[in-house]
Amino acid sequence: MNWIVFVFLVFLGFIALSALAGAVGYSNFRAQMKKEVAIFFHNKNEAKTGAIKEEDLEELPDPVKRYLKFTQIVGNERIQSVRLKMKGQFRLKPDQRWFPLMAEEYYSTDPPSLVWFGRIVPFPMFSVTARDRYFSGKGRMRIKLMSLFSVADAKGKDMNQAALVRYLNEMMWFPSAYLGENIRWEAIDNSSARIIISDKGLAASAVCFFNEKGEMVDFVADRLNFESGKNEEWHTPIYEYGEFNGIKVPVKGEALYRRSSGDFSYIRLEITDIEYNVNSTY
Repeated sequence: MNWIVFVFLVFLGFIALSALAGAVGYSNFRAQMKKEVAIFFHNKNEAKTGAIKEEDLEELPDPVKRYLKFTQIVGNERIQSVRLKMKGQFRLKPDQRWFPLMAEEYYSTDPPSLVWFGRIVPFPMFSVTARDRYFSGKGRMRIKLMSLFSVADAKGKDMNQAALVRYLNEMMWFPSAYLGENIRWEAIDNSSARIIISDKGLAASAVCFFNEKGEMVDFVADRLNFESGKNEEWHTPIYEYGEFNGIKVPVKGEALYRRSSGDFSYIRLEITDIEYNVNSTY
């Protein structure tokens, strides 16, 4: 056999084996994620049910009241669990090019819990899979190359806090949670208010900004930046709203860290599907 043909066949075999191993690894990593989601859906409390009434908003700061009316949660059932899909772009450093991202995410509102499962394909035949979790006061982020080789497994006090801030931010996709007993609002002015969440001895806060229409347009908090290893001012500006199941929620936005050297935007997102009170994975 011609040695060039032999090398070519060996190369094709290597590609095939790599693809098979990656597929098996992805299936196993996804199965782990599904088990975690099943656990927190199983352990969620039976939260207050029934439709939200206008009087439920009476004690809130004016811009928050305006915002929640805009979302159309009044008259709709309280949200206890969520599943959603998103697509977008991601990068790790300011000078890095953007890579395509596909992800799905699951939440319970009592107790506050989330599991995010995403996949980035920076090059053909090569992928990075990640799982971010917050459950029972603990945060953990795992990242794997080809869904097989672990390159990060972040956990501990800093991760717990960062994950709770993330959960607080993403409540914008299930806004009836803003009325939870673990949430406190503080008035600032007619276009902003501070929100505080408490869970398992932890607390996180942020300032939410609203426009005249009632839309939330930005969320600002101090949050750990894993790229720099320190807390930085974190923004999630919102660019567009859509409607799912009768609720108006953000569907396009990004997340960035504000620095003296300039903003570092690391993720751009578009929500493609949301379902409420469905206690299963996609």
